[in-house]
Amino acid sequence: AKPRLESVALLSALASVTKKVRLAVGCMATFPHRHPVLFAQQWASLDVISNGRSWLVVCVGGPNEQSTAQAREHTVMGIKAEERMARLEEGIVILRKLFSEKRVTHYGRFYRFEDVTVEPRPMQRPCPIWIASNPTGLTWRDGASAAEAVIERSFRRVARYADGWMTNKVSPDQFKQQWARILEMAREEGRDPAKLGNALYHNINIQEDRKAALQESKAFLDKYYTSNFSAAFVEGFTTAGNPKQCIQELRDYFNSGLQHITLRFASWDQQGQLQRFLNEVAPAFAS
Repeated sequence: AKPRLESVALLSALASVTKKVRLAVGCMATFPHRHPVLFAQQWASLDVISNGRSWLVVCVGGPNEQSTAQAREHTVMGIKAEERMARLEEGIVILRKLFSEKRVTHYGRFYRFEDVTVEPRPMQRPCPIWIASNPTGLTWRDGASAAEAVIERSFRRVARYADGWMTNKVSPDQFKQQWARILEMAREEGRDPAKLGNALYHNINIQEDRKAALQESKAFLDKYYTSNFSAAFVEGFTTAGNPKQCIQELRDYFNSGLQHITLRFASWDQQGQLQRFLNEVAPAFAS
């Protein structure tokens, strides 16, 4: 719904000029649109090219109500918005089979095929597949929560199908509570909770004046999402302030059980923010 490079092509290009960094999407909202057999070949190729550095994080994308552009995207790709969740689940099941088995046969609700083998397989065994979701802070509704039944299904989907969970727009306390809920569901599903990972997709703006940092963050995020977010939404989605304030807030997340964090600089000065982060914030987390 906006101009951007296609993720698999972009990550493949990055794989050729890097050696250590993980190559991830956060998250692939087009996953329900993609045919899982073709996509399995594409993602396996990325994992081979990168020598096992791929990190797939899928999500269901937005509903038609989010925007006319989002509704048009579903129409163009020939899927119904209400099928996104089921397509995501079936797609994950298919990918896991194709990544680990030969001569796969599948008869599902959306896809049916016989005797399919994808080679080469991913370098990683298993190749990680995470789900991104935050039913308690919907971006298209300015951070409003979905109904409890939707929250239950969203967390259950992670516990049942995913190797890990990525979320956003949660406080450290909210993250701790929601992660504990997912882990308990994983136990109920007969899975080992210790094998599930988690990550936060978050924003940061480093300035001495926290108010100014949040104001710039709002302008940046409004432009990026073509929206008009409330101040409360932006504050819940952004770590802002001087380096000491930013370090403390990020530490609060890690102390709540967070394992990984992806930070976007919510600022027009991308290079300046990168340098401040590397020199004034990141060293506090060096192991």
